[in-house]
Amino acid sequence: MGSRRWRAAVEVGLIFLVFFIQGAWPAPEVNEPHYLSKAKHYWDVSWCAHDFFCGTADAHQVFDWTFGWLSRWLPLPAMAWCGRILTWGLLAWSWRRLSAALGLGPLYAVLAAALFVVTNVRLHMAGEWVIGGVEAKGFAYVLVLLGLEALVCLRWTRAVLLFGVASSFHVIVGGWSVVAAAVVWLSSADRPPLPRLVLPLAGGLLLALPGLLPAVTLTWRVDPDIVSQANQIYVFQRLDHHLLPQHFPPLFVVRHLVLIGGLVALVRFGPRGARFRKLHVFVAATVAISAVGMVVGLLVPLDGDLAASLLRYYWFRMSDVMVPLGVAVTSCAILDKWPPKRSAWQAVALCAALIVAAVHLGETIWRRHLHPWPPADAGIANLEAWREMCAWIASETPADAVFLTPRLAQTFRWYAQRAEVVSRKDIPQDAAGIVQWWQRMNRIHRAPADSAQIWRESLAELGSQRLRELGAEYRADYVLTPAFPALNLERVGPIQPSFALYRLPAWAAPSANPMQSSPESDR
Repeated sequence: MGSRRWRAAVEVGLIFLVFFIQGAWPAPEVNEPHYLSKAKHYWDVSWCAHDFFCGTADAHQVFDWTFGWLSRWLPLPAMAWCGRILTWGLLAWSWRRLSAALGLGPLYAVLAAALFVVTNVRLHMAGEWVIGGVEAKGFAYVLVLLGLEALVCLRWTRAVLLFGVASSFHVIVGGWSVVAAAVVWLSSADRPPLPRLVLPLAGGLLLALPGLLPAVTLTWRVDPDIVSQANQIYVFQRLDHHLLPQHFPPLFVVRHLVLIGGLVALVRFGPRGARFRKLHVFVAATVAISAVGMVVGLLVPLDGDLAASLLRYYWFRMSDVMVPLGVAVTSCAILDKWPPKRSAWQAVALCAALIVAAVHLGETIWRRHLHPWPPADAGIANLEAWREMCAWIASETPADAVFLTPRLAQTFRWYAQRAEVVSRKDIPQDAAGIVQWWQRMNRIHRAPADSAQIWRESLAELGSQRLRELGAEYRADYVLTPAFPALNLERVGPIQPSFALYRLPAWAAPSANPMQSSPESDR
């Protein structure tokens, strides 16, 4: 018993190491300013009190409640690292439990985890990832893996309850897992009768309510026209790379189809037991969900409103995760159970799998060495200057100050600890908030109709007078722009060649018809 526990602990540690190598980029990761800022504001409404995004409806209240409290004692970077280590540790533990339930031999769970990372990162279709920064879906995937372990072991009550808790953390991840589990139940000859599952299903629904109810209230009692606008903004303007199949790069679609074809071949030659059969049906259900999403995408030219209202449910998310999981676990099971008379081929295949995993992880380490800056700062041309400016803002401006910031800046709130009028990255989740966000983006950052580009390159293009008007309209105290061209405003903060910070005049009433105002040049 002791040796088995020791072996399990070693395997969990090695799987954690794989996940650490994959995800250990400097903080913040791309989504961490978005989620952790919301969680911090949830526990301290005085922090960035007038920030538009932080003031919108909370869609992940379970995550905010169970993890966000750390923000009361930890700065955001430390909070991010605590969350990453916790998430990766739990994912490693749950991955090892699922692998053991499927009968993988010693250390094959580690190889399967490495292959999962490779295929998820390099062969996804819609951009879904599992190993990365801390956010609600990381904890949801832990519960999905535990629920899948329970499902293949015929522990249906436990599986239903775990999928319910997953839904409370992330209603999309948990909800689609429930649908896939229902398909497994329908296809299983050894399924428990439905009456026996009534109480577990009621319990699962009860556990899901803390995540389900906030999601429902995002459109509750909102004008249908506003909901329709929000859906179209969400699907067609902001998150088309995740939601709209017509906008997926063709290469991404082809490579994911190849991965699905590879899984079909592996299933043909893989283990035939009841546990693997349930796993494969679960994975197949997620592929079917993705296929339905493709069909829904065909509705876009026919009925854009209907298509947007359906596509916002992330039909392709689970296939991006579960197909790589199926490939990784099934291929390692084949290697583990290879017939002895073909041991030479087993050695070749095992070496190939190890090389693939090692090359990917090694390349990840090398990229991190070449580009040792946080992924969320990838769009900043001069990161040192950006941090210098944000540090000055954090120490020298009032805590309740509001800023007009560059459109593509994702980390202003992270470094400066100050409120923003609007940020492209931080789209709200509630319908009314989405529409207001889009209005702000267009009012502030949209290029003139006769321009060749959609968005302005810089807020400085608006001119001093227009920035004064926007400052009055949105009650902004400062504007942060590239240093050139200079503006006829009071410049404060560090004088540097990359960024300029200007103090806006005290608020005044906005112009009578701000939609007709036009940018002025500062000659």
